[in-house]
Amino acid sequence: MTGTSANVETASPPRTLYVRTWGCQMNVYDSERMSEVLAPLGYRPVGSPDGADMVLLNTCHIREKAGEKVYSELGRLHLLQKARAAAGGRMIVAVAGCVAQAEGAEMARRAPFVDIVLGPQSYHRLPEMVARADRAAGRPVIDTGFPAVSKFDVLPEARRVGGVSAFLTVQEGCDKFCTFCVVPYTRGAEDSRPARAVVDEARRLVDGGAREIVLLGQNVNAWRDGGEGLADLIARVGAIDGLERVRYTTSHPNDMSEALIRAHAEVPCLMPHLHLPVQSGADRILAAMNRRHTSEDYRRLVARLRAARPDIALSSDFIVGYPGETDADFADTLALVDEIGFASAFAFKYSPRPGTPAAVVRPQVAEEVKNERLAALQERLAGQQRAFNRRAVGCTLPVLFERPGRHAGQLVGRTPYMQAVHVQGSRLTIGDLARVRVTGRTTNGLSGVVTEAPA
Repeated sequence: MTGTSANVETASPPRTLYVRTWGCQMNVYDSERMSEVLAPLGYRPVGSPDGADMVLLNTCHIREKAGEKVYSELGRLHLLQKARAAAGGRMIVAVAGCVAQAEGAEMARRAPFVDIVLGPQSYHRLPEMVARADRAAGRPVIDTGFPAVSKFDVLPEARRVGGVSAFLTVQEGCDKFCTFCVVPYTRGAEDSRPARAVVDEARRLVDGGAREIVLLGQNVNAWRDGGEGLADLIARVGAIDGLERVRYTTSHPNDMSEALIRAHAEVPCLMPHLHLPVQSGADRILAAMNRRHTSEDYRRLVARLRAARPDIALSSDFIVGYPGETDADFADTLALVDEIGFASAFAFKYSPRPGTPAAVVRPQVAEEVKNERLAALQERLAGQQRAFNRRAVGCTLPVLFERPGRHAGQLVGRTPYMQAVHVQGSRLTIGDLARVRVTGRTTNGLSGVVTEAPA
């Protein structure tokens, strides 16, 4: 495949590619890889769909009304596509990701002007699909299967360069089958990349300027390679010269092994921040969700994590208004939040996902009740985040600077606990790791002054 790509690259004229990404960090990684596999065809990224030769929407099915948002965007793109055709040109429109996987046939019916529909396991076949779309005479090219060969086995070597913090997918799919979630149906069964391939890609990312690597997976702590688990992979990645920080997301409580808990104490570059979704504090709702853990299981797990790494900061996900949730169930969720204390968290209203077991459960919670519960939970969580940031004021913390700020001379970096820190008027550059004394809080994070310049 690599040799073929090289031949195409030398012969193809330059073309423009606009990519819009919805959803999680894994989708960001996937979008980068799709841009890479299209590069040998002559495509170069641009920042706007206007005049683009190809537009790629990489979709996510987790959020409410995700499909309708995609169709709304497709309606706008169709106008650009028709204008391009009237001028004698062509715009290829492709839809990738979980919405494409779940609604491929329906998308072809509702938006027949879409040229390519591909699921998240098929993007290594994009060059072939583009060639077929050129000859399709108005018929969409659809690939939403689950290939027997992993895409990671046939993708060309990643060529991404730049970015202080880099995403690296190590695991895909999920075998948990939570009743509200479409991931097992759109991403398939759990599949882990070989350790060697992950370490090789991580080393290339560090050679390209990355100082932090975030290991990604739908259930990342289910990663396995023979007898090795995620703790072993973290240690191997963390040993790469020049890498300062390692993080991983997203985790399922049931796959937090003792070795992984110990890694938070034993691997110096593993950051003391963990996203550990619980979804509800009510055992009755957790059972209905098929989460396979109780609220007490979650409490004990948090206690073990804090015993291993006392300063660990936790974030989580919550769903309010799951079918049948009562006031007492919601009170249990608030009680869990109060007891655990989160540095940050995401809370969502339950919304039915077609094809999932919860979508047909009755009774569904009234929308106004969902809204009330969401507002109450978000207020509680926001208060905890403010308190967590307030405790940082006066502390001196290592900050890895990732990007320029909104104001001239400002840089923005992150603490080990994922807090954004704004520093004004220093001589730092992007990629520096420096000690910063936190002097105050901003709307979206912290502000500080450098006390020790990078070595």
